[in-house]
Amino acid sequence: MVIKVFLATSSGSTAIKKKQQDVVGFLEALKVEYAELDIACNEQNRMWMRQNVPEEKKPSNGIPLPPQIFNEESYCGDYDTFFDAKEDNTVYAFLGLPPPPGSKKHNGDAQGEEEGQAGDEEEGEDGRADDEATELETSRGEEEEAAAEEETDEEAQEEEDEEQEDEQLHSQEEEELQQLEQDQDEQGSEEEEEDTELQEEEEEAE
Repeated sequence: MVIKVFLATSSGSTAIKKKQQDVVGFLEALKVEYAELDIACNEQNRMWMRQNVPEEKKPSNGIPLPPQIFNEESYCGDYDTFFDAKEDNTVYAFLGLPPPPGSKKHNGDAQGEEEGQAGDEEEGEDGRADDEATELETSRGEEEEAAAEEETDEEAQEEEDEEQEDEQLHSQEEEELQQLEQDQDEQGSEEEEEDTELQEEEEEAE
């Protein structure tokens, strides 16, 4: 398949000349095989180009200006569409050609695959990081639960010790109270004995 570039070698328009040079220069840089067809000196080329440019692609006056690009008999586009394809790195698709190895399109696909793989690796690393973070949080949670249970056990033990101390103190108070009552009883018995003795002495004295 040969790319056909219709151009006007003797055009007086500087803009048209620049556009033609841009197209030809870029095709040469890509090492794309192409053929230049002059419409200024060849009436047949001019008529063929005008007949094969689609009506919707023609300007309002119906006369398409060069450069116009074809792949054999198939219309590719004009300079504007060629420029857009060049900016998007889709020139081979624009020309209807398969991108060769090492081309920008091919490299773009390869780069896309590498970025996809890198993205998968990053996702894998992120996934592992999330798993590690989850495990760490779980471990922390278990440690906190264990610490809380231990603290609860300590509090329960302290309450039990306090209850035992209260019981011991209560028992001690009861013992002291019983001892005090016993002492009072003994004291009362002694006073009664003294009163009895004093009464007996008074009776003897009478």
